[in-house]
Formats: sequence, structure tokens, C-alpha cells
Amino acid sequence: MQGKNPKNPKKIVLMGLDNSGKTSIMLCLKGVKNLSSFSTVKPTRGFEINRFHTLGSEFNIWDFGGQEKFREDYFKNFGNQIKGASKLIYVLDVQDKERYDISLEYLAKIIMLLKKTKIVLDFSLFLHKFDPDIEIIKEEIKEEVIQMLLKQIEDLIPPDFPCQIYKTSISTVFQKSVT
Repeated sequence: MQGKNPKNPKKIVLMGLDNSGKTSIMLCLKGVKNLSSFSTVKPTRGFEINRFHTLGSEFNIWDFGGQEKFREDYFKNFGNQIKGASKLIYVLDVQDKERYDISLEYLAKIIMLLKKTKIVLDFSLFLHKFDPDIEIIKEEIKEEVIQMLLKQIEDLIPPDFPCQIYKTSISTVFQKSVT
């Protein structure tokens, strides 16, 4: 298995729109649990590679900035940037309802390119910032909105494209393992 040998680290790619929580997820995967670390997170410009060891394995987390000016550039060299990845996590901010369509369009392009380039990897979709009591805190994020979003995602993902979908928040990511 890739990741067990320090000379062959496991490559995990994080993609999604800007401010969706990718860098915070990466910090959690690295084991950062000090909440003050998350308040100083700055937007990722281009992409950043973070290397770390955990559970006897080495990981390279490729954190792709989600600003519009970078997204199109990723597609120009997509195959080379994703090459060698064992996992891609697409992060969609459920609290950013105004940009669902933009995020779903970006997701569709990524899936299309993965299929076109025949790159096979483990693909997960994080419906992120799904905080406890979200329906109380954010009145516009009702269960019906989430169900409509899930339906749009199901319609977008081809039946032959394996994808796991998770509702996540920063507290649930603390509990997730990268292996």
C-alpha cells in the first residue's frame, strides 16, 4: 500500500472553491488540534504541498487554492498535477448556498477530467461546515436544501464513478483518519 514507505508517500488532493475549508481540513489531517491555528488560515495561492508522518506512514497533502483565477489553470495541467494521487477530496461549503452552482460546476469539470484522463483514485465529497445545529444557526440551510443539493450531486456524478459523500465539520474532521 502506498504511504507505508517514506520513499513513496501517499498523495491526497484537496480541491473545492475558496473558503470551503480545505486548508483547515489539511491542518486536521496533520493532527493540528489547537483551534487558534485555524483563525490564522490564509487563502491558498495556487497549490501547497504539506508533508507529514502519522501512524507510521508519510503523506503529501496537495491543497489546491479555490480562487477563480487558479481553477482554470489547474485544468490545463490536470493530469500531471493529479498523477500519483491515491485520494481526491472535493470540499463543498454547505453554508455557502449562493455558490452551490459554481461549486457543482467545478466538481463536474474535475469528474469529467478524471474520467477523460482515466485517472483512478479514491474520491470523496465532503459537504463541509455541516456544523452541529446548522439548521438553527443558519436558517436558510434547512434539511430540504441539503436534500436538493444531494439530488443535484447524484445527478452530476456518473453511475460508474465511485464517490463517497460525507457531511463534515471541523469537529468531525478532527476524528477522521487519513488511512
